[in-house]
Amino acid sequence: MIKLASEAEATLSSFYEEMRDKGAQRLRAAAWAAFSELGLPNRRVESWHYTDLKTAMSRPAPLATASHGALSLPRAHDSLRLVTLDGVFRPDLSDIARLPGGVAIQSLRGALAEGKLHVMSALASADIGAQDSMLALNAALMQDGVVIQIASGARIDRAIELATFTSAEAAQSTYTRALVMLGEGAQATLIETLGALTAAPAQDNSALLLRLAPNARVDLVTHVSGGVDQSIRIASLLAHLDAGATINSFALTEGDGLNRRQIFVRLDGEKASAVFNGATLGRGRLHADTTLVVDHAKPNGESREVFRNILDDQSVGVFQGKVIVRPGAQKTDGAMQSKALLLSEQATMNNKPELEIFADDVQCGHGATCGRLDKDQLFYLGARGLPRREAEALLIEGFANEAMEALEDDQLKAFLGERVSAWLSRRINR
Repeated sequence: MIKLASEAEATLSSFYEEMRDKGAQRLRAAAWAAFSELGLPNRRVESWHYTDLKTAMSRPAPLATASHGALSLPRAHDSLRLVTLDGVFRPDLSDIARLPGGVAIQSLRGALAEGKLHVMSALASADIGAQDSMLALNAALMQDGVVIQIASGARIDRAIELATFTSAEAAQSTYTRALVMLGEGAQATLIETLGALTAAPAQDNSALLLRLAPNARVDLVTHVSGGVDQSIRIASLLAHLDAGATINSFALTEGDGLNRRQIFVRLDGEKASAVFNGATLGRGRLHADTTLVVDHAKPNGESREVFRNILDDQSVGVFQGKVIVRPGAQKTDGAMQSKALLLSEQATMNNKPELEIFADDVQCGHGATCGRLDKDQLFYLGARGLPRREAEALLIEGFANEAMEALEDDQLKAFLGERVSAWLSRRINR
């Protein structure tokens, strides 16, 4: 084993020794070897240039221990909830009995113990995100999570929520991994909720893996909230799409601390389609990093990315988006756009859109802008009697809603709109 250099990495090595024999030994060993080679990322790592995790994570929090007490968890929408709390899947807090036919679920621990080849192969996901050290660390230290299999042709009418919370009163670290596999032609709506129930500075590393068979479709809404100034959250999404498969995704990030959401998607079949939109509501010292890699491997694929960052106080936003078009992936249609709205002199936005195109018959483009509220629009609204703060809120709300236009679920769109409105209300009244 390669000797890791820093004290933090030595602590993580002790975590691995604790987890190495808890199922999937080969997967864990390969992942740990990859992490040992890469180490904790710092600004010299190109994909982490704007987020110095090695400094932020100089003292890894102890691994979380299971909490077994009954809790009343917040619920903001009508969904079928599956709860992972403090690194452990909690059937007693989940709506397992209400899951419809065509949906099979088990804990990650159970799946690792069972060791079915197709599940283990999907959990490894070696084809995408292979060079990211924090994703490798997640696989090496994974504690628990859920594995969901949706049968071919199934149409799941009610949203399934994957809720991951921390509840400890002291700092702790969690490593959770969820896998959702949709059979051919299956359709489902997923809600990914990542939050904290206490003010402890948790360190969370979660991964959601999606495997979409031909002509499957998933609508995914991710809500990242909570946390305190010293908290760290790394949330990875890996999606593998076969021919004709579709993913339509939106993410809302708010709260405090260091948050990085990284997306690795491979369109591995003809006519696959991917939409990844998102909005960040930044205040205080929030550091919100969205890093995205869309890999077009086959012809006639389509991808769209629209991100909006609204940054106040001393918050920092990062958008790194890369679209790769492989040789032979002709007729690819890709468009990527990032816009940022700076509400204070201290707020910072870092934009880095990229295209890597190795085919000649494609239509791809990207754009990035950064600015402030339009003075003419503010004057117009003020002239009609709106107070300054309310006029600003109206313009900000419209800016954020642009990223939600692709959402088709009216209930989820209303829930996200309420979160934006609540953030704006706090800004008006502070």
